[in-house]
Amino acid sequence: MSFADFPEQQQVVQLLQRSLDRGRLAHAYLFTGGDIDELEAMAQTLAKTLNCQQPRKSESDNALDSCDRCSSCLRIGESLHPDVHRVRPESKLRIITIDQLRDLMEQVHLKPTEAQFKVAVIVGADRLNVQAANAFLKTLEEPPPRSVLILLSTEPERILETILSRCLRLNFGGESGSRFDKAQIGWLTTFGEAASSEQKGLLSRYALLGTLMARLVQTKTEIEKTLASRSPLERYQDVDSRLREQWEEELSAAIEAEYRRHRTGLLAGLQWWFRDVWLQTLAVPADLLSFPQLRKSAEALAKRISPKEARENLQVLEQTQRLLHTNVQETLALEVGLLKLNL
Repeated sequence: MSFADFPEQQQVVQLLQRSLDRGRLAHAYLFTGGDIDELEAMAQTLAKTLNCQQPRKSESDNALDSCDRCSSCLRIGESLHPDVHRVRPESKLRIITIDQLRDLMEQVHLKPTEAQFKVAVIVGADRLNVQAANAFLKTLEEPPPRSVLILLSTEPERILETILSRCLRLNFGGESGSRFDKAQIGWLTTFGEAASSEQKGLLSRYALLGTLMARLVQTKTEIEKTLASRSPLERYQDVDSRLREQWEEELSAAIEAEYRRHRTGLLAGLQWWFRDVWLQTLAVPADLLSFPQLRKSAEALAKRISPKEARENLQVLEQTQRLLHTNVQETLALEVGLLKLNL
C-alpha cells in the first residue's frame, strides 16, 4: 500500500508529501478519524515512504511515494522491520500500559539499525493510561533524533491536552478541531495581538501578564457568583453553625476546583495558539491551524522566532501548567512562564 491508495484523503496525503519533499517532518503526528484501520494503514504508508530504498515520484506533481516493493517496504508491511515499532491496547481493560509505552520508547531512543528513521506508532493513543501518557510527554518534550512518532485515535478528546498540543494533527474525514467558544476566542485574539506586537521589553511582558491575570480574576468572580447562588447558604440563613461551616467549606472547595478547571482550559487555549505559531514557522498550510481566524497574529510572531524557539514556548507553557498543579503561587508561576517565552 502507498499514498496512491488513499484517493479520498488527498489533503492529508499532499501535506505529508510536501513535508517529505521539503525535509520538514514533524517529530510527532496525530492521525484522527472514524476508521482506526485506515489511520493505521496511513501510518504504515508514511513509515514505508520515510524508509523506502527506491522511492518513486509521480509524473503529475513530482510527489514522493513509496515503491511498496523493496525489502524495507515489504518488511514494514509485514510488521517485521527492526526500526518500525507499534503498540496497541492489549490488556483486558483495553488500555496501553506504562510498561508497553516504556518498551516502545526504549526502542525509539536507539539509533536506527537499517532505516533512515525510527518510527513508533501508537494505535489507540486515547487508551494510554495516566502513567503511560505522562511518561510519553517526556519523549515529546525531547524527541530522539531521526525518529517520527505517529499517534492514532478515533477519540482524540480523551487525549491529554498537553500531548495534543505537541503533535501535528491530521484529521481524516474533515473532523473539526475547535473546542473554544466565542468568549475564549475573543480573549485569545487580544492576547495574540499583544504577544505578536513588536514591543519586546519587560513592560510589554508584564502587560501580557496583566491581560492574563485580569481574565483569571474575571473568571473566578463569575464562578463565585454562579456557585454561591446555587449553595444552600443562599436559601437557609438560620442553620446550625457547624452545618453552616460545612457548607462554607464545600462551597470554597467547589469554587477552587471549578476555577482550576477553567484556568487549565485557558492555558490550554494559549498552548494551542502557540502551537499555531510553531506550525507557522514550519510553513504549514493555514487549514491545519487550530485558530485560522488568528492566523495573522500567529504569523507575525512566527516571522520573528525560529522553529526551535517556537517549540521551547510550548515547553514553557507545559512547565507552567505542571507548576500550577503544585502549591506554587499562581502569579509567580505565570510571571516566570511569560518572562521565559520567546516573543
